[in-house]
Amino acid sequence: MPLVTITVQRPKTVQFKDMVLSAVHEALVASGVPQTDRFQRVLELDPQDFRFDPSYPDLSSSRNEDFVLIEILLSVGRSVKVKKQIVQHVVTSLSSQGLDPELIMICFKETTWENWSFGGGRLIHT
Repeated sequence: MPLVTITVQRPKTVQFKDMVLSAVHEALVASGVPQTDRFQRVLELDPQDFRFDPSYPDLSSSRNEDFVLIEILLSVGRSVKVKKQIVQHVVTSLSSQGLDPELIMICFKETTWENWSFGGGRLIHT
């Protein structure tokens, strides 16, 4: 069960947030995640609460107010190949909708299966 968090600078339209969340979800589904496994949240922060370097490490264009930080928490076991496919899918999708790919940062976080309780206090993977 991936948990997706996107962090953006306020204000963003519902359409912008939906565009990013849909692109991420489509990429995850393409990698084998069930269509109904959709758990996402948006952190929309004021500029003083969301600080980022405009060019780190070697961007061809500067980050601006449309910078999107995408964090994907998932269970361990995805290969580097699968992670690269997810990244490419997200970047291709968002680029085709007009978002500069240099404004997209994706970070994977992994946890073991026994760290998930999907509801009712049940640890179904233990």
